[in-house]
Amino acid sequence: MKKLSFQEIEQALAQLPAWELDSARGAISRRYTFADFSQAFAFMTRIALYAEKHDHHPEWSNVYNKVDVTLTTHDAGGLTQRDVDFARHADGVAQAGGGERG
Repeated sequence: MKKLSFQEIEQALAQLPAWELDSARGAISRRYTFADFSQAFAFMTRIALYAEKHDHHPEWSNVYNKVDVTLTTHDAGGLTQRDVDFARHADGVAQAGGGERG
C-alpha cells in the first residue's frame, strides 16, 4: 500500500474534520464520545469486526463512554488510503450508534 502525500492527507482530512494529524507519527486520531459504556463497547465491537475483515487494526483505548482511535499503516510507514477508508467507516458506525461527531 502506498503512503499518502501531504497533499493527499490534507484532502482526506478536509473530509474528516474530527480527525487530527500527528505528522511525526504519520497517523491520524480522534476521540468518539457515546452516551455510556455500552454504546462505546458496541462501537468497538463493530469496528473490530471491520478491522479483522480488512486486516487493518487500529490503535485504540476505551475509558467508560470514550473511545480514542489512532490510525496508521505501519507497513507503509505512514498514512495510506486504508487509514482514510477506516476513518470514514468508523465515523459512520459511530454516528449510527449514537456517537458524537466532532
